[in-house]
Amino acid sequence: MDTQNYLQDLKEIKDLMNKSTQFISLSGLSGILAGVYAIIGAVVAYFLIENHTDYYITLESKTFKLIILTALIVLTASLLTAYIMTANKAKKVGEKIWNASSKRLLINFFIPLVTGGIFAVLLLRNGYYGLVVPITLIFYGLACVNASKYTLRDVRYLGITEIIIGLFAVEFSGYGLYFWVLGFGVCHIIYGSVMHFKYDRK
Repeated sequence: MDTQNYLQDLKEIKDLMNKSTQFISLSGLSGILAGVYAIIGAVVAYFLIENHTDYYITLESKTFKLIILTALIVLTASLLTAYIMTANKAKKVGEKIWNASSKRLLINFFIPLVTGGIFAVLLLRNGYYGLVVPITLIFYGLACVNASKYTLRDVRYLGITEIIIGLFAVEFSGYGLYFWVLGFGVCHIIYGSVMHFKYDRK
């Protein structure tokens, strides 16, 4: 009996330590929706590319600007959805959306992400279009791995998967849009579904 109480006390202490150092209110549904948004954005980009009349898509072309606009809309929609759903989940479990854990999570997530974004812009300016998709996947994966220390460990596996897909995208650079769909679309839907059934439905 004493042994069981001792083990239970250890479990409670471990849970308290995790709650104090990790932000555990990430929403699985927001991951699913982010994946759906990414697939919709990729479909829009595909039709923009298919309907482009010139042989090359330049930075000054209308098609390129529309693709960038589509990507920004997808990013904004994903971030807003993640914030709203995570805030609702945090409220339900009695966790503050803005605390020391969430601050550490965001800082560690955005450092690699912003670095990758700047790197992608520099690649575009210098004409290395084929490397943009791989770089966004790889740095997004690094951001997830880096942030996973301060949230649910499942985020780490998502990050590793994104990095691997990004490396394949370098090797097969002509299929960038398909790797984009796989990494940001399909993987997010699978990850979000796992998170939802593993944590959200408790």
